[in-house]
Order: sequence, then C-alpha cells, then structure tokens
Amino acid sequence: MEIILMRHGKPAFTGSARVSCREMADWIAQYDRSDTGGDMPPEASRLLASSALNIISSPLPRALSSLNALGRKPDLIDDVFREAGLPIFHLPGIKLSPTLWAAFFRIMWLCGFSRNAEPLGTAKQRAVQAADILITSVKLSNGPVLLMGHGVMNRLIAKQLVALGWKACGQQGNGYWNANIYKSG
Repeated sequence: MEIILMRHGKPAFTGSARVSCREMADWIAQYDRSDTGGDMPPEASRLLASSALNIISSPLPRALSSLNALGRKPDLIDDVFREAGLPIFHLPGIKLSPTLWAAFFRIMWLCGFSRNAEPLGTAKQRAVQAADILITSVKLSNGPVLLMGHGVMNRLIAKQLVALGWKACGQQGNGYWNANIYKSG
C-alpha cells in the first residue's frame, strides 16, 4: 500500500515585488485563488500520478489545476487537505517581498501566534483526519493513492502517517511538484 503526497505546481499569481503587511492579506487571498497557469509538471511527477488508482485533492485552484496538468481528475476533493493559513501581523511602514513575509508569518505561526489564522494545533488535528482519509482510501483502492496538496499541510500529514507506522520510501525534492511516498509498515 502506497500513499503519495504531492505538492501543487507553481501558482500563476506573482503579485507585487514588495508589499506591506496590510497588502499581504490581499496578496494571500489572490494567491489562494490562483491556479498554476501554464506550469507543467516534470516527468517524475507525471509517472507518479499515472500510478495512482485514487486521486485526492485540496479544493484550492492551484491543487486542482495541477491535477489537470497531470491529466488526472480528483476522486475526492476535501477541505481537510487545504493549506494551513498564515496569520497576518501589522507592522506599519515595512515593505518586503511576499516570500519574506510568508516565511516570517509561518515562523510566527509555528511559534504559536495564529492571529486571524487556524492555530497549529487545529492544523495538526486536520492532519490526523487527512491521514485517516488517505489510509482508508488506499485500503479501499488496493493500490497507490495520490494526494495533491500543499507544502506545510503535506508535512503535517506525513508526520501523522509516520506516527501510524508508515515509512517514507522516496522523495523528489522540496519545491513545486515535489512528492513524498509512504508505504505501510
């Protein structure tokens, strides 16, 4: 039995090069509405996706358009697989790249600050639910299951799978289209 956790492709939305904290809230909203445009998956991702008997996805457009680019359609779309949100802090007068803001906000979130966002503990509870759905799906399909998800949420789900005795067997990398494979112990 095999579960493949794949991260979506690169979103088409890039937005401004530098934004304030207040502008970052809108940037995140636009990012969440963005699909992957013309971003094409590498061959390794295509091969993994083609091996899956059951496809599960986050409802966010970047995940769904990634599956479309792979020529696959989801059998299940569930909000439990959506990315963990970012808290927004207002630091007036500072403009940074969205990537730096996102890193700062994610660190704050990991430290327990979840202003206007789902707390880490709640995201971990979602990861427990997500792992249960994936394990049930792999048992029912009697073959590989692919989740098209997101970086942070996939990591939380992976931790839960490992805690349940699943073993990490392969990794494609850490960027867009990366995939991690888990097999039952």
